[in-house]
Amino acid sequence: MTQLAGKHIVLGLSGGVACYKSAELCRLLIKAGATVQVVMTEDAAQFITPVTMQALSGRPVHSSQWDAREPNNMPHINLSREADAILIAPCSANFIARLAQGRSDELLSLLCLARPIERVPLLLAPAMNREMWLHPATQRNMAQVASDGALILGVGNGPQACGETGDGRMLEPEQIVEDLAAQLSPKKLVGHHVLVTAGPTFEAIDPVRGITNLSSGKMGFAIARAARDAGARVTLIAGPVHLQTPRGVQRVDVQSAQQMFDVATALVTEASIFIATAAVADWRPAQASEQKIKKDGSGEVPALTFVENPDILASIAHSRAAESGALFCVGFAAESENLLAHASAKRKRKGVPLLVGNIGPATFGQDDNALVLIDAEGHREMARASKQVLADELIADIARRVPVKG
Repeated sequence: MTQLAGKHIVLGLSGGVACYKSAELCRLLIKAGATVQVVMTEDAAQFITPVTMQALSGRPVHSSQWDAREPNNMPHINLSREADAILIAPCSANFIARLAQGRSDELLSLLCLARPIERVPLLLAPAMNREMWLHPATQRNMAQVASDGALILGVGNGPQACGETGDGRMLEPEQIVEDLAAQLSPKKLVGHHVLVTAGPTFEAIDPVRGITNLSSGKMGFAIARAARDAGARVTLIAGPVHLQTPRGVQRVDVQSAQQMFDVATALVTEASIFIATAAVADWRPAQASEQKIKKDGSGEVPALTFVENPDILASIAHSRAAESGALFCVGFAAESENLLAHASAKRKRKGVPLLVGNIGPATFGQDDNALVLIDAEGHREMARASKQVLADELIADIARRVPVKG
């Protein structure tokens, strides 16, 4: 994730069996371009060794406030001042209590207390038994810690090491990385509601067959994530895809173009930005058979009659909100040839201020792409990169075009 590239993260481990997840978390942070300084409590070292975390982070692990490696013998000051963020994962019930009380008798709680609150965010990924999680003392301590400025990431639900099942599991490493990236992103779309359509549509022929396309939805989901990271409230209307919903994004699943049209036109009244990335079918069968169409051995091929689907982008782009400037519309065009000419014509035909073009078939289902942004002034090419990197850049471009919200 581009938001983590070049960032320095202090990764704190308190005691808990979820420390095994911290190894993968460290690896993912490094992969995202961050540097990671691991700080462990004595309890954490009962579950995973400092040697493991040093090997993964590429840096010596700190565990004592009396560390002689620090020339001034002040690791709590040095580590907290170098950090762009402090992430405690796992954060045990005991460590939450320590933070709530302002304890500072070991290095990790000490550096949390010493951190510059206005500059260095503190994120906590709790991990504990379900009864410990629900205990009034834990809930009271978390409320106090949140009031003091820490961000509680929440917990997962499922089987626990003790054999019980419920809330209290540490979030998965991928989820924590996503939350950290969102926290560190510039909040250029605060106050905006972004509505995104993504994926293909499916137009039924009969109960088991239909017309669709190869769109994976990856670009639209990446854009929803980037808009969320930029501080916007995001609603994602998704066609039939198998992708995980970005954390903090509201998702509405649809099948057909008509369903997507109905949901989009209903929800866009609350939006200030509409981004139409979905590959919507232009036509659908006039009548879907209620039963599976069977071959009868005669060699005759059933004749299908098609009708045109509603044009979601054009309809919304010509709405009163869009024409008044209250709604900024962005379209997408996937072309198989003559990208710039076809995409430019589509922008004018749809009546949108910004259209994003790409060569479709070669990039469907892939993790990277290359885009061209087309507006009334001309066009700008975006070099091939991962779809998430392109989404981040696109959202930054859109943020420069829309008014700042209070």
